[in-house]
Amino acid sequence: MPTRKPSAPPSKPRSKSRKFPVAADGAKSPNRPDATSASKQPVPIKPMKTGKANAVARAEQARAAGFVAPHTSPNPVDDATAPTWAQSGDRVTTAQGLRIDDADNSLKAGVRGPTLMDDFHLREKITHFDHERIPERIVHARGAAAHGIFEATDGLEDICAAAFLRRGAMSPSFTRFSTVAGSRGSADTARDVRGFATKFYTAEGNFDLVGNNIPVFFIQDGLKFPDFVHSVKPEPDREIPQAASAHDTFWDFVSLQPESTHMLMWVMSDRAIPRSYATMEGFGVHTFRLSNAKGETSLVKWHWKPTAGIHSLVWQESQKLGGIDPDYHRRDLHARIATGGFPQYELGVQVMPDTPDQTFEGIDLLDPTKLVPEELCPVRPVGTLTLNRNPDNFFAETEQVAFHPGHLVPGIAITDDPLLQARLFSYLDTQISRLGGPNFSQIPINRPLAPVNDNNRDGISQHAVHVGTTPYTPNSLGGGCPFARPDGTAYTHPPVAMERNATKIKLRPASFDDHYSQATLFYRSLSPIEQLHVAQAFSFELGKCVSPGIQARMIANLGNVDADLADTVAAHLGTTAPAGKVVDPDVVSEALSQTRPQDPIVSGRMVAILADEDTTAKLVNAYRTAADPLGVEVIVIGPHFGKLASGLPIDRSAHISDPVEYDGVVLATEPDEVTTTFVQEAFRHHKTIGVADSAMAEALNLPVNAAGVTLTPADFFEALGRHRHWNR
Repeated sequence: MPTRKPSAPPSKPRSKSRKFPVAADGAKSPNRPDATSASKQPVPIKPMKTGKANAVARAEQARAAGFVAPHTSPNPVDDATAPTWAQSGDRVTTAQGLRIDDADNSLKAGVRGPTLMDDFHLREKITHFDHERIPERIVHARGAAAHGIFEATDGLEDICAAAFLRRGAMSPSFTRFSTVAGSRGSADTARDVRGFATKFYTAEGNFDLVGNNIPVFFIQDGLKFPDFVHSVKPEPDREIPQAASAHDTFWDFVSLQPESTHMLMWVMSDRAIPRSYATMEGFGVHTFRLSNAKGETSLVKWHWKPTAGIHSLVWQESQKLGGIDPDYHRRDLHARIATGGFPQYELGVQVMPDTPDQTFEGIDLLDPTKLVPEELCPVRPVGTLTLNRNPDNFFAETEQVAFHPGHLVPGIAITDDPLLQARLFSYLDTQISRLGGPNFSQIPINRPLAPVNDNNRDGISQHAVHVGTTPYTPNSLGGGCPFARPDGTAYTHPPVAMERNATKIKLRPASFDDHYSQATLFYRSLSPIEQLHVAQAFSFELGKCVSPGIQARMIANLGNVDADLADTVAAHLGTTAPAGKVVDPDVVSEALSQTRPQDPIVSGRMVAILADEDTTAKLVNAYRTAADPLGVEVIVIGPHFGKLASGLPIDRSAHISDPVEYDGVVLATEPDEVTTTFVQEAFRHHKTIGVADSAMAEALNLPVNAAGVTLTPADFFEALGRHRHWNR
């Protein structure tokens, strides 16, 4: 999108500011330094190069100065990001385009008199301000988003007729990440499920893949969704706790709802505190039905796999970050894109036969509390999503985007999963309430690229000016248009055989009754350190509960998952666990563990170099030289801002820095109390540490031969690729 040119400066600039005089009757207010829009117009800057050290800081400085990076990818929502009708010219106007002579003072009856209702600009401005907020989402209120491009590198033509999934096809997209329980103002790093929703702007219409970073959910039937959300939200009498599940009402509900047990294992694991959105998996949760051009159908589960690997915070980090930088994930996503380190995700599907019973290897594919282990059904690659542009306006795009699992394209259909069926109603209904009416699809961020002729008319916030007299089908007066035709380009519901002699009934299938076997599968697939974190999380959350009955029920449920887990949690709570009935899994799934071997990708990581007046630029530059081609951001932290005696510039002061903000730490000076505490905390969190020699390691009380303690830049960045060093 081209950047607007700066307008010419005013022909008569205001005089320089002077001391404030006592205003006489009829005198104008003192002049102030000029700040016209002409001096503030955004101008283009060159895109930041990937991997340049200090690029994040430079991008922030450019943003603060009003610079705007040019768009480098197709943009389906230009009207939302730079509407010429809303931001044109260099003069302040009313909403009706009337130029204003004074934007600082309201109209009064005399200099010291009352404000007059004649001031239509004041009334218009205040009225609009009073209505700027819209209802936040009930769930997924806290979010961040980015534009991107999806390329079908492998394609699915053999099993899916969707045009955007044909090999080589490219589609603009918009992806929103979110937490579930907290409000818009809550912290990014709370223990919670993360939403992972992507809108594909395809030639056949918009397709929304609305999932989470966890492949299962708390409940099997959508009827229970309001109950679940009410339980996890702040308790209604005191409105606490915020963005936290560690309270009685949540655990009361899930302890009485054993189907939640599998999901609880995920939420109590490190998956619920991701390191960043760029290192977080995504899942479609439900089973979907794909059909090809021949009408042949398959059942699939969607997967997003980040190319940067799957990594999480540790609990202490997430808690500190909630206070130090509650926008940690949002800031990280923006910085990666602003500096050219675009997050990427591989889209894949698990493909299973569409059998009458809709099961696979004994797993009911309509049960949203169950997953299919990748060892039983590998993930087939489909394409790559690259997030390459930050939103220009949070409200217009991130806040107003409307996702809906019923936004489908030819070749993709829903199944009879009872939770998915309820979501089809809920997502549509909530947009009407939140976005002010049924015309939310006309908001620029929601508009499809495909032609629209839907016969829908009028309603609140109708932006289209429809012509003609025949908003109905069929018609003869309008030449028969628009008309429906099953010509291969239209959406056709795949014919699915229904249960014979079915009766209306409120009952779940017997296959839904297994609530513990997959919880055991997940827990047994984790490494010992991950299992320890799960036990600690359960102990913390249940320890916050006041009712001992809730604790007892939950411990009993855990006894059906794993006896050692139940015993550990019970011991922490000062009680004992009853014997349960554990079903040992037939397989364990390495794909469920985050400590499994992964590609050592370090792009987007943050490294702190602790420096003082004796630190040499040569040492710092050695680490920066090694970091640049890897896409690692290097931040030099000193005892003060400015430059050191050596002339080395400081990026951040030690007084506003904390080791939880960084993936690795290099000590480039002799240790003192501040730097020793900084390094030791990073070491406790299993991060990579760089020191000058073994003597410095000993001075820091670090084992010289400990994993992840390095002496050279090359060794440091190789160790950084392991993310954490759990074996120390």
